[in-house]
Amino acid sequence: MNAELESKVKNVIDQIRPYLQADGGDIKFLELTEQNIVNVELQGSCGSCPFSRMTLKNGVEEAVKRALPEIQSVEAVNI
Repeated sequence: MNAELESKVKNVIDQIRPYLQADGGDIKFLELTEQNIVNVELQGSCGSCPFSRMTLKNGVEEAVKRALPEIQSVEAVNI
């Protein structure tokens, strides 16, 4: 487990969070896999929004990969 990379991922997610919260949603970091895949949980209105996949891929994943190119993808996990 790369604790430094995980910390950086959480920091980027924290920067994105206010935009999601403004629309009644939220995002929770769950884990960083050994394959550098970030698993998150979309919460609030993001959990049921039909555009959540687009928000995840075009917003969250793009921002994370721009800041941390070693990240492969950001995936929503339904708990």
